[in-house]
Amino acid sequence: MSYRRPPTPEEELADAKERLRLPRIVVICGSTRFMTEMAEAELRETVAGRIVVKPGCDMKSPHALWSDPVGAEALKVRLDDLHRAKIRLADEVLVVGDYIGDSTRAEITYARSLGRPVRFTHPEVDPEA
Repeated sequence: MSYRRPPTPEEELADAKERLRLPRIVVICGSTRFMTEMAEAELRETVAGRIVVKPGCDMKSPHALWSDPVGAEALKVRLDDLHRAKIRLADEVLVVGDYIGDSTRAEITYARSLGRPVRFTHPEVDPEA
């Protein structure tokens, strides 16, 4: 007698997205110094028929929500967790910009560990190139 293993949560999510006939979901990653380029990439991906998720905050720009240094550190941790969740949700990753910092490098590594395809606006910055 053979037993079928239960599907993983990732397999269930992929199946649900297929049954719902959702378009591909692309998560944009990169340094927030490239927020303007991210907006352009979001526009192009959307016009191509993809659902786009991207960083929602540029903590390098002043804002009352992260003006307190202690609160800003806690917020950064929460936003990093949120962005990893976006990567899990997405079908693929688009890395924007001609610079890869430590956070973006970690996101690329995480995405690839999940088997997500990773594209680059500047392929020469691919850590595996």
